[in-house]
Amino acid sequence: MTTRSATSSGAEGWTRIFPPAFAVLRRMGSVLITLIGLAALTFMIGRMLPIDPVIAVLGDNVTAQAYQAMYVQLGLDQPLLVQFGNYLLDVARLDFGRSLISGRPVIDEIARTFPATLELATVAMIMGTGIGVPLGVLAAVYRNSIIDHVARVCSLIGYSAPNFWLGLMGLVLFYAMLGWVNGPGRIGFIHEMDLRPVTGFHLIDALLAGNWPLFRNVFGHIILPASILALTSMAYISRMTRSFMIEQLEQEYVITARAKGLGTWRIVWLHVFRNVAVQVITVVALSYAFLLEGAVLTETVFAWPGFGRFMTNSLLAGDMNSVVGCTLLIGVIFVVLNLICDLLYRVLDPRTR
Repeated sequence: MTTRSATSSGAEGWTRIFPPAFAVLRRMGSVLITLIGLAALTFMIGRMLPIDPVIAVLGDNVTAQAYQAMYVQLGLDQPLLVQFGNYLLDVARLDFGRSLISGRPVIDEIARTFPATLELATVAMIMGTGIGVPLGVLAAVYRNSIIDHVARVCSLIGYSAPNFWLGLMGLVLFYAMLGWVNGPGRIGFIHEMDLRPVTGFHLIDALLAGNWPLFRNVFGHIILPASILALTSMAYISRMTRSFMIEQLEQEYVITARAKGLGTWRIVWLHVFRNVAVQVITVVALSYAFLLEGAVLTETVFAWPGFGRFMTNSLLAGDMNSVVGCTLLIGVIFVVLNLICDLLYRVLDPRTR
């Protein structure tokens, strides 16, 4: 009886955290509808922009016969609903057409460039969260102190200073003048032959190979652009964390905990921060998503061969297949991060179970 009771209790505990099958199906249906709506939006963007897809493929000096043949080959002669249905089938197969810049499938170009952006954004997010959350907590606990003023100044700089200007000044100071970091690019030319791609993330691949000179070279290239991006995310995370903490520190349960003789930091981390953890997770997830799709200027300044730079070049070249594919991927990123946040909500906040 005791074993059965313990087993049942454990199963009920997992059920409270993870939703039942019906809730999972309902959530998956909601995600599917969202993705179809996103696909419809990207389809309409591709049709409404003033760029002729036939001219983009064949060029301006195309004959009428060749134009008509390509028009039919692309399926543009079919009704709009039929075109959208074919587009959904292609998207389900991860077929976004071919890039007009390289002639390769768009999905291959995304697979080639996205790991670079993911690695850069992840390093920046670790730095931004690791500094932003403790700084926001300290600024709230020591409100109107020197720590609070420093946090506000850092937030102001992170919000106000353009990334491309910070990147250029960082290259001038830390690369050209001091020589503390490596220059633009993702890896030094002489180290490219030493890299054996396994995961697509140069830092991890260098660690797996046990090649410390290669790791130092890759780290020397990524640390400056990651720091520039981390400053922006740190400003947002610290400011929001400070606001959440100040609101909770003024609640009655904090006064009660202090009256019971609990230490300040025990109250802050074990009680107050637990109540704002869900909100902080939302802020961090949104910051991460914006870093993944908004690192265009930083990648351009540092010649970083990433997703944002590829999308910008595709847009400037009128490569709508690549632009639509990249736009759809950005939407999927936001949907996936929202799903992860929902699961973490259920783990951290019993009220959402």
